[in-house]
Amino acid sequence: MAQRYTLKHFGFTALVATIVARFSPWLNSPCRLTGPDGKPHDGQWLGRYGENVAAAWLRAHRCHILARNFRNKRRGRRTGEVDIIAREQRLLMFVEVKTRHESSKIRPFDAVTKAKQQLIERGANDWLRRLGTRNLPWRFDVIEVYVAEGKLPRVNRVRDAF
Repeated sequence: MAQRYTLKHFGFTALVATIVARFSPWLNSPCRLTGPDGKPHDGQWLGRYGENVAAAWLRAHRCHILARNFRNKRRGRRTGEVDIIAREQRLLMFVEVKTRHESSKIRPFDAVTKAKQQLIERGANDWLRRLGTRNLPWRFDVIEVYVAEGKLPRVNRVRDAF
């Protein structure tokens, strides 16, 4: 019987992560914080930009993105939200992304208030309920994205943030 050669999963994952890290425009392009008209982008644009950078960074670090901007509503009210839900092997991560200018006096992590943590926890509980199991290991992370005009974005992950 002929021997069958297969590409090992971890080898393939490492290859994909390397390619994403090397060629991702989100990680390798300088920040342009102003639009074509010269006006600065608004805070909502900055938040979306930070989430795109964080998602690319997670992919480059061998994480699989399961959902982005997960929101759950009950009776028309928003009861929970998670920016990114990702998986790193068997570990499920509920990620909050905070983006700030490098010149900001406050650290992005400090902007995750107790009320925001509760909102993320409710979103995570809803995700786990829909998944049908709580037997997976999971944690809450915060990804800080620092931006400055003409510079590459800088990313910092705070594991087990709360």
